[in-house]
Amino acid sequence: MKTIPVRCALGVSMAVMLALSACNSDDVVQTTPPGTGGTTGGSTATDNTNTGNTGGSTTDSGNTGSTVDAGNAGSGAADDLVDADAVTFGRYLTGDFHNHTTCSDGSISMQKLVSKSADKKDTPWGLDWFVQAGHGGNGNRNCMLVEDPSLGTPVYPFVQGVGPNTTWADTIGAAAVLGNAANGTPLSDAANPSMWRWQSIQQYQYPLVEYLSALKKLPLFIGMESVAAGHEHTSMSVISGQVIPDKLKNPNATTYNPEGNATALAQWSYCFDRNDTDNSRGGGQQWSCTVPGSANEADADWNVTAAKLVPASGAGNGERGHLKTVEGLKWMAAYHPRESYYVPAHLERAGPFNPDGNNGFNIEHLRNFNNAAPEIAFGMETQPGHGASSSRGEYAIDRNSINGVRVDSVGGSTWGGTGVYGAHVGGVWDALLGEGRNWWFFASSDWHNRGSFSADDRRSTQDFLPGEYQRDFVLLPEKDTEARRRTQQVDPQQVVDGLRSGNSFTASGQLIDRLAFVVCVDPKKADVDDAAVEALVRAAALKAATENASANLTDLPCATMGGKLQVNKNDALIVGVALRDPEGTNYSPYTFSNPSLAQIGLEQPLNKPALHHVDVIGGLVTGYRAPGSLAYAGTWPDNWADNPDSSRLPAATVNTSTGILKTIDSSGWQNAAQKGFKTMIVRIEKATDSRYLRLRGTNLPASVPYETDANGNPLADVYTNADTPDRLAIRCTVEPSKPIPTGTAYTGAGIDGCPDHLARVPEVTGPKYVSYDVAAWADLWFYSNPVYVEVKGSTPIVGVK
Repeated sequence: MKTIPVRCALGVSMAVMLALSACNSDDVVQTTPPGTGGTTGGSTATDNTNTGNTGGSTTDSGNTGSTVDAGNAGSGAADDLVDADAVTFGRYLTGDFHNHTTCSDGSISMQKLVSKSADKKDTPWGLDWFVQAGHGGNGNRNCMLVEDPSLGTPVYPFVQGVGPNTTWADTIGAAAVLGNAANGTPLSDAANPSMWRWQSIQQYQYPLVEYLSALKKLPLFIGMESVAAGHEHTSMSVISGQVIPDKLKNPNATTYNPEGNATALAQWSYCFDRNDTDNSRGGGQQWSCTVPGSANEADADWNVTAAKLVPASGAGNGERGHLKTVEGLKWMAAYHPRESYYVPAHLERAGPFNPDGNNGFNIEHLRNFNNAAPEIAFGMETQPGHGASSSRGEYAIDRNSINGVRVDSVGGSTWGGTGVYGAHVGGVWDALLGEGRNWWFFASSDWHNRGSFSADDRRSTQDFLPGEYQRDFVLLPEKDTEARRRTQQVDPQQVVDGLRSGNSFTASGQLIDRLAFVVCVDPKKADVDDAAVEALVRAAALKAATENASANLTDLPCATMGGKLQVNKNDALIVGVALRDPEGTNYSPYTFSNPSLAQIGLEQPLNKPALHHVDVIGGLVTGYRAPGSLAYAGTWPDNWADNPDSSRLPAATVNTSTGILKTIDSSGWQNAAQKGFKTMIVRIEKATDSRYLRLRGTNLPASVPYETDANGNPLADVYTNADTPDRLAIRCTVEPSKPIPTGTAYTGAGIDGCPDHLARVPEVTGPKYVSYDVAAWADLWFYSNPVYVEVKGSTPIVGVK
């Protein structure tokens, strides 16, 4: 927790000094805290408003009990204001924590994935930090082996005829594979055994990641996409023991002895991953999966030989599995509380929770996770990977079978590339924020392969490489500044702390690449020049955005993403936003005009998207909902894509006070002198109740057919999914001037017409429709995490300190 004093300072305009003349050095504002304080709190949420605005309709006034104004007063001097008291801290670094290699079910080696994602060797989008994370369970391929000589290193050289699809048995020998099969037979007795993920992490993948980190001077570490007991998948890690070496002393040496280890993550994988049925206690390491304060051996699901919970199959398996998953969180909280994170991945994909199997997550499970370990389970990956798939995100109608009944992915599809839990204004995410929880929004690549194309092609019918299409921008605090300037290194703990802080945002298609978002108290004194205060906030946000840092003002109480601002009842608030819509091209290989926008007469190349508008979204905070109450648990309705009626939603899944407070487009923002930067000011005249504010933005106007509704909300992506050909609706009509020969890997960035891999209706002979990667590049969104405002005398925001 960082406590910043509200103090008077020299070096500001006389108007601002007059506004702050009564400030008290003992007053404090808490900002950018770690997400702590997971008490269940008490009060069941109630609806303190009567807006009925869960559908996200645009409003210019008080659906959170306040008057909202665009606040352009005083804007003329904003770009010229030099303010010594606008300070910045940290910097936003981009990363990805969910991706795959041949050690699980990916298509390329670890070295190739690192090269493609982070080191800018043959791609332009190199990430600043990178977590290699494959599925829990097991696999029989050795992903340390490389595809070609360009990827070889002295320690891990290329060997002709032996690549990353070669089995462990054919490289290290079956006798070296540890642990037991589910029936207790040693894996080493098998001819072609699959290695447990815990062994590959501990003995093979971690040493390679640490070596590559040292060799390439990149912040790399190991995580996992856990196969969650009772559910589907979760992006997670326990980074205890993992290090980022400052340098490799002898990069030409043929051996490397790692300085750290991933034993803690390996043990968690053995203990709590649903796909790990090993009973060897870590191949003789005598691992025990006991959790302080839990039943452990007294639990009916405890396996004495394995020293871990093994939930019985059959009726109730999902419920028992969920309890095991909660035990995994308690284990992390007990032994590695600051070194762990647990973020449910593509959490809508497998449908709703199944009490008798392993499917999705309902809102009550997210609440249970956050209650059990608020500093570890602090968000969701609701902007999933697989963005170029035939069904975007691999979300689909009738995708899942639950007890013999076909059900949709929750929401039926993604909505503008985001799952319905994050995309629906007033839905699951807003319900969790309306409790005052530290529950953040994340994105990932979920890289496996490019479908019909090789990993080296720029086209895709399945996945984008990490950083290529969407990424997380996470604020990392400054540490050892001089050393950082020399090495540009960060360590795993800084990344985990940054994720936990909530000071982050996501963006797809490089729609924006800088964002500063602050909420400040307006002094509102009789002799205050409102224009000067607005200019101060605007300039502070712009300074932060240009420096790729987080904003703060020493002379005004302010908070930014993931933080909490404490104010008096009826205080006025100023929301400051600065962002960059980068000029030039993004990483799309397509230069022809966006077919979705062409429907409404707008010509905009797919590789040159422009931000159309930003929505300021807000809702009330009414306290934690009590477990067991009707407001705590509920299942999102099936058949949502065809019937997205908010009245169908259970009370547990909604925050009815949430709505779009203001939509700001080019008529309401200012273009700064710096290219691509835009600034915005929004006023909230009276903060009467505790609340939160968040942002989203897109390249699409409202009412784009099959893309956005009349209020600018995203529509279901079923209209651009190739696996629902009867719903495909947006024609792609521009013919390329130069066809790409079949079987050729296209590595350029100049495809000037609709590619041949787009879906056709009817097949082969019909016209092309927007689908696959073209659908993703056409439909771009960014999302910020929230800023909380706690009003004295109103509901305390207990999840954020």
